[in-house]
Amino acid sequence: MTTSTHLLRRRRFLPLFVTQLLGAFNDNLFKNAMVLYVVYSLYNSESAEAAFSGVASALFIIPFVVFSALSGQLADMRDKARIIRLVKLVEIAIMLVGAAGLLLAWKGVAVNLVAIPLMLAALFAMGVHSTFFGPIKYAILPQHLHADEVLAGTGLVEAGTYVAILAGTILAGWIPVEWAAAGVIVTALLGWVTARYVPPAPPQGAVVPLDYHFIRASIRLVRQTSHDRRVFLAIAAISFFWAVGTILFIQFPPLAKNVLMASKEVASLFLVVFSVGVALGSVSINALLKGTVSARYAPPAVLAMSLCVVAFWAICAEWSVPDGQQLMNAAQFLHHPLAVALLLALLGISVTGGMFVVPLYAFLTTFVDKAQTARTIAANNIVNSGAMVFGAMLAMGLSAAGVGIVRQLLLSAVLCLVSAWLGWRLYRAECRHCAAE
Repeated sequence: MTTSTHLLRRRRFLPLFVTQLLGAFNDNLFKNAMVLYVVYSLYNSESAEAAFSGVASALFIIPFVVFSALSGQLADMRDKARIIRLVKLVEIAIMLVGAAGLLLAWKGVAVNLVAIPLMLAALFAMGVHSTFFGPIKYAILPQHLHADEVLAGTGLVEAGTYVAILAGTILAGWIPVEWAAAGVIVTALLGWVTARYVPPAPPQGAVVPLDYHFIRASIRLVRQTSHDRRVFLAIAAISFFWAVGTILFIQFPPLAKNVLMASKEVASLFLVVFSVGVALGSVSINALLKGTVSARYAPPAVLAMSLCVVAFWAICAEWSVPDGQQLMNAAQFLHHPLAVALLLALLGISVTGGMFVVPLYAFLTTFVDKAQTARTIAANNIVNSGAMVFGAMLAMGLSAAGVGIVRQLLLSAVLCLVSAWLGWRLYRAECRHCAAE
């Protein structure tokens, strides 16, 4: 049985699934509550809002570049379940700091001097948290699942991640910031409880000393991982995909406020639609491939994504509101003549994106030795994070140079074409490998 529903009844999968779901939910509840509050309540400048959104994204991503090599080594050299429990315990302390920042900002106490630095520090720490948890949530799957369950498990983890992003994003846009502060602490506590039920996952190979020199370890890790051409091309294609995703996520809040004249609930709605779409794409690609790990649909999926980005740009360029229009709430936004078309274009972007990226993650855990899966995911995270930092810095630079948010959407469409080319090369490498066997 390759459908994913039966896995949710197994202890070898369910505790991990719930733990990673709660972690993704907490990341997005905190990050979006912070960004939306700052954009809509503290700043009143499109460039300043885009800059803050970019800084927040970069701070969350940078730890993946710095610590992924160490996290991959730890995950392959130590019991993965034990690391999960330790990471989830640290998350509680991180969220206490982040909640303090949110509450100080809400009360208007030392906002620039204390509240914003506390929130950004917590966001950076959550990036570190995700860096150490990220390789494990994929690398543990081949250890606990049967070979014909790995793609289904990967799709479920990916879909669950985006459902969690969906839930966290909805709450961040609709509940008061003080409720969000309490919510992140409660969620961290729940994540620690569920982590205690993840079955043991001891090292699968020889235990060697850890290399704490992050630059040397990172370079060595990426080189060692890239010897398989399929894995190398999968990492490259995923990286360009996340560069596109980063640019889009940075643009959503200021785009909603300054171009569409919509409230933070609408900005949250954009992120919700994006998350739902990726979840749908993640599940549907598993059904199309019938459990077989293949990049067959990757090039057409990301080409379709590029067309949807262009459609989204065209609709935004035609968007108009009456002079003096106050920010529209969700109901008013949905009554706009172009609202449905805009949301459908956004849904198309996310569905095709999910269909593109999920099989590529399965490549990373299927075509390497089980003793090296965590390090493979860590190497992927290093390259992905570099691409995402590049995307964030590029978006910030374009905003600083006066390039409008709407025009920046076309950059995402161009990067999709690069991902399509890499996906095509990956499929060719896959076909050659199959022919040689």
